[in-house]
Amino acid sequence: MIYLDNAATSFPKPKRVIDAVTRYLSETGGNPGRAAHASAREASNLIDRTRRLLASLLSNVDPSRIIFTPSTTVSLNLAIKGLLKSGDHVLTTSMEHNSVLRPLNGLAKLGVTHSMIPCSSRGELDPADILPLIQPHTRLIALVHASNVTGNLMPVGEVGKVARERGIPLLVDAAQTMGKIVIDPEKLFVDLLAGPGHKGLLGPMGTGFLYVKPGLELEPLWEGGTGTHSESVKQPGTWPVRFESGTCNAPGLAGLAEGIAEVQHLGLEAIATHERRLVEILLDGLSQLPGIILYGPKDRRSCTGTLAFNVQKLDCTEVAHILDTAYTIAVRSGLHCAPAAHRTIGTFPHGAVRVSVGPYNTEEEIHTFIKAIAEIVEFRLR
Repeated sequence: MIYLDNAATSFPKPKRVIDAVTRYLSETGGNPGRAAHASAREASNLIDRTRRLLASLLSNVDPSRIIFTPSTTVSLNLAIKGLLKSGDHVLTTSMEHNSVLRPLNGLAKLGVTHSMIPCSSRGELDPADILPLIQPHTRLIALVHASNVTGNLMPVGEVGKVARERGIPLLVDAAQTMGKIVIDPEKLFVDLLAGPGHKGLLGPMGTGFLYVKPGLELEPLWEGGTGTHSESVKQPGTWPVRFESGTCNAPGLAGLAEGIAEVQHLGLEAIATHERRLVEILLDGLSQLPGIILYGPKDRRSCTGTLAFNVQKLDCTEVAHILDTAYTIAVRSGLHCAPAAHRTIGTFPHGAVRVSVGPYNTEEEIHTFIKAIAEIVEFRLR
């Protein structure tokens, strides 16, 4: 199989990740923070290591401000619902994922409102469009770091500067950028950053995190056992356990530590360069074929390894099905849980074919993919 759906989840996983999960399940076994015996202590040490590695990858932020969650979606919900109150206003963009738009829609019944900053038909955001939409009660700006549809990077630093100058927290959805590019929350003026463990960080599914800048407080969305202050029925106030009630996905986080270590071994710059090269080949090949419609920015230097396209007179789901069944190539079609983004680029309601590369894809695989699309186009135009 040629796997080109890394924006959904990375594949294959590094052997060191698989070995770490297996080792935890077969050898460690303990519940972190829930006992003083050796296996529980080892489990706690593994979770601490993962937190420290992630803090290091985020340009050495305070590890205690990293909250582990099951996914980016849960992290975004925690940030949004843990911060906002009735009467608050939120600014976001027309390229956001449903993981931001649905929580905001759900909060409307509690009196939280939001405005959507329109992006161009290529999915690009002009930071100047933000200022007129800021209201006296704007409490949060929520911004996707890179579109999961077109791959284009948003001007996070410029938006962050505007937000910081006005005392408005900036929440960044880094689902498509963690493990792909260097992220420094302080330099980008980011107050909250949500990310997955199973995509660019090469870890297992069921792992995610939320980073919260020191000084910013949230309300936990769930409460319960933390392994600390068990004598009290009140939720502990200590970070990060205040937000990590219940048993965490310790085997997954053990695997995530090795995924982060693998990313550090490969090098973020090397990963970004490799993926940009693959997309350049992809763009060059597809642009020479008749009937291909490409979406997103023309300048792919400010993009991740994700590209969306359609074949004229063919439904995107049909193209994906043919690639899967006739060529054993995995891509994703449809709306990608981002209908607002598809409205912005003009592909709603039918969607588009999305190709997303990873660090283990090869140039040969991309050439094979282009050849497959060429054959599909030729057959369709007969």
